[in-house]
Amino acid sequence: MNAAQLKKGNRALIIKINADKVLKDRLNSFGIMREEELTIKGCSLAKQTIEIEVGSTLIALRRDEAEKIEVEKI
Repeated sequence: MNAAQLKKGNRALIIKINADKVLKDRLNSFGIMREEELTIKGCSLAKQTIEIEVGSTLIALRRDEAEKIEVEKI
């Protein structure tokens, strides 16, 4: 399952990030890394942008970025 498949209010544990080094480093700078917990806070229409919370940080991701974050629903 990936982060784009979650619905508003869902919580999940990040298992793996399937991205190139540049994107992986950018996500890591926001606290998005393996073993971290995320919560889906909201989505735009057609789910093109997904707002997630990791720790106390809110981050808006594009759908294609969220699809690269492999998660396990909690």
